[in-house]
Amino acid sequence: MKNSKGWFSIFVGPILFAFIVVVIIPMFMGIYYSFTSWNGINNNATWIGLKNYVEIFTEDKEFSHVFLFTGKFAIVSVISINLIGFLLALLVTRGLKVSNFLRSAFFLPNLIGGLILGFIWQFIFTKGFDALGAKLGIDFLRGWLSNTQTGFWGLVILMSWQMAGYMMVIYIAALQNIPDSLLEAAEIDGAGSFQKLIHITIPLVAPAFTIGVFLTLSNSFKLYDQNLSLTNGGPYNSTQMLAMNIYNTAFKFNDFGLAQAKAVIFLITVAAISITQIYYSKKREVEM
Repeated sequence: MKNSKGWFSIFVGPILFAFIVVVIIPMFMGIYYSFTSWNGINNNATWIGLKNYVEIFTEDKEFSHVFLFTGKFAIVSVISINLIGFLLALLVTRGLKVSNFLRSAFFLPNLIGGLILGFIWQFIFTKGFDALGAKLGIDFLRGWLSNTQTGFWGLVILMSWQMAGYMMVIYIAALQNIPDSLLEAAEIDGAGSFQKLIHITIPLVAPAFTIGVFLTLSNSFKLYDQNLSLTNGGPYNSTQMLAMNIYNTAFKFNDFGLAQAKAVIFLITVAAISITQIYYSKKREVEM
């Protein structure tokens, strides 16, 4: 036991130290600075109490729009990413000859950086869609990133294309753990493919759905790279998301105290939603 404790300290100690220095201490420093007026340049951080939080909820109308836009985007993205990922997992686990190729192809977008993906899809939306719309006479395809509605769906398409392959891998692992005996017994009892999917596959894949929803939910709220490279918050900041709004407040307007207050609200919101989602998902797993 003494040797085990010693090895435990050797392996866990450096990681715990790095976690405290990189995550825990900056988090508490950020909470402190959210109660100050600080421009991020000099060392004069003046304590102002709750003034930053009051300003966010009473004067900063843009923040409420950004918050609602991010929430709407997170809801739609979570549904689309997990649905597409699950359908792809069902496709590549059917024993097709090209299953291995399809797995690699679907997972590939996740290996590309968010900024690069944003610029790629920006070219597709502004050049490809515009040319196709002009040729077919479909005005809907033209100026795809020039208004809020199509810009929103552009972000959803980009995020879904990037993360669906990653979710697919998680769902593949869950599908392959389903005992064949259960599926064979259901087939003998006369269950069709749809019935097996609803009554056997989906309930047994529920733990994977818990993980998938948690990952996509947190990533959707924290989205920045793709938002920057695809729309840069435009037009007129109508597609700006929370992470970009916080960044601009800090580094564009040099109001680090206000930015930290927004970041604290952001942290509490994401943590509350994620914990609630995990609680109810786990509870549903137990009932199943």
